[in-house]
Amino acid sequence: MKSYPFSHFPPVPAGQRLGSNENSEMDNLNGCLFRNDAEFDWLYPKKAQLLSLKHWSPLSVAHKAAEFLAEPGARVLDIGSGIGKFCLTAGYHFPASSFYGVEQRLELIDLAEKAKKYTRLSNVNFIHGNITQIHFKEFDHFYFYNSFYENLDPVNQIDDTIELSESLYSYYTQYLYNALYEKPPGTRLVTFHSLEQEIHTSYKLVDFSCDTLLKMWIKQ
Repeated sequence: MKSYPFSHFPPVPAGQRLGSNENSEMDNLNGCLFRNDAEFDWLYPKKAQLLSLKHWSPLSVAHKAAEFLAEPGARVLDIGSGIGKFCLTAGYHFPASSFYGVEQRLELIDLAEKAKKYTRLSNVNFIHGNITQIHFKEFDHFYFYNSFYENLDPVNQIDDTIELSESLYSYYTQYLYNALYEKPPGTRLVTFHSLEQEIHTSYKLVDFSCDTLLKMWIKQ
């Protein structure tokens, strides 16, 4: 029987009604998936696995970031969510918060949705769209793994399905800068590998890790 979506883990039977035993089995399965990056990346096809090192958040980074962002009841947005690795990791570890990922590549949204279906994480959702279509007022806190930088580094682009340019980098960066500025005091932001051009001076750096590449900010 074929595993779903692209995993060496056993498939979940279609139409299965979860009882206590099945819930326990699913918890064990997800525990394996979130044990390390190699296990998690097996959820995806080879092409996506090969992009993991440069483009998807490591599990350790995702967990650390989510720990800072996941206030009970908070709605957290991943800006440029790719295959959904941050949201799924965060959703698994912090079930009392909701995690949303916005991504403009439909193929990546499809992969993220398949992984979500496999893990059955009900507090995770993905949005196909551009950040300019997002209502930032609907979200409390934000995660940003410098998804705009691809516009400055076409050699390492994910694919050729979207337009990339230096002018788009500047446009998106300024757009995010303005959106974050309009958020109320107490808003939390985590950046990873950021040039920090999108961060308004009203955000105070309160913590960092991973040789300062992962930074935690709070709006004053």
